[in-house]
Amino acid sequence: MHQPNITNESLAFSIMLVLVAIFISHKEKLTLEKDIIWSTCRAIVQLLIVGYILKYIFHVDHEILTIAMVMFICFNAAWNARKRSKYIEKVFVTAFIAITSSTLLTLLILIITKAIVFTPMQVIPITGMIAGNAMIAVGLCFNNLGQRFSNQQQQIQEMLSLGATPKTASISIIRDSIRASLIPTIDSAKTVGIVSLPGMMSGLIFAGVDPLEAVKYQIMVTFMLLATASLSTILTGYMTYLKFYNNRHQLLINTLNK
Repeated sequence: MHQPNITNESLAFSIMLVLVAIFISHKEKLTLEKDIIWSTCRAIVQLLIVGYILKYIFHVDHEILTIAMVMFICFNAAWNARKRSKYIEKVFVTAFIAITSSTLLTLLILIITKAIVFTPMQVIPITGMIAGNAMIAVGLCFNNLGQRFSNQQQQIQEMLSLGATPKTASISIIRDSIRASLIPTIDSAKTVGIVSLPGMMSGLIFAGVDPLEAVKYQIMVTFMLLATASLSTILTGYMTYLKFYNNRHQLLINTLNK
C-alpha cells in the first residue's frame, strides 16, 4: 500500500489554499486578511515547536517528561477555557481542576483497561484530544452560566427572597448550562461516521491501517470524549455557580450587568 509522503515542495504549494481564503476575504471586504495571515504563521510556528518537542520526548521515552507534557496540555486548555468567562473573573483554577481531573481520570481508565499503553507516543496525543474537547465544553459552560444568570436575575432574586439557598435558586441554571455545553460533543457522537470521519479514524486510515481497526479506535475516542466532557462540565457548573454570589448569599448584580 502506498504510504503518504508530504514533501517540503508539496507543503509549500498547499499555501495556495490560504491564498484562496485571503483572496475571498479581500474581494468580499471581510477585512480578515491580517487575521488569516497571523493565524497561519502562528500555527506553523507552534506546530513546528511542538513537533520538535514531541520528537525529543518520544525519543527519551521518560515517564516524568510524559506527565509534564500532559500537565502542560491541561494548563493551556484551562488558560484558554477561562477566556470564555465574561461575567466572572479568576476562574482559571476552576477550569484547571475540571479539565485536569476529567482528563487524568479518563487516561487512568484507558491505561488500566489496557486500551492504551503508558508511553508518550500514545498518552500525549490522546491527552490532546481529551483536554481539547474538555476545554471547549468548559468554555461553553462558563459562557452559558454567565448568560443564564444575567438573564434570570429577577427569578433568582425572588427565590432568594423566599428563603431559597443559592444552590436551590441556581440548580436549573446549572443543569441547563451543563446540558447546553454538552450539545456539541453529543451531536458529534451522533454524526460520527455518517457526516464526518474524525481525526483519529481518518489519520489511521490515511496511514494504511485497516478501516475496521480504525473504527475500534474511533469508538474508544468517542466514549472518552463523552465521558470527559460530561465530567468536566459537571465539575465546572457546581464549582462556578457560587462565584455569582457574595459571602452573604446575595446575587452579584454588578457583575452580571457588565
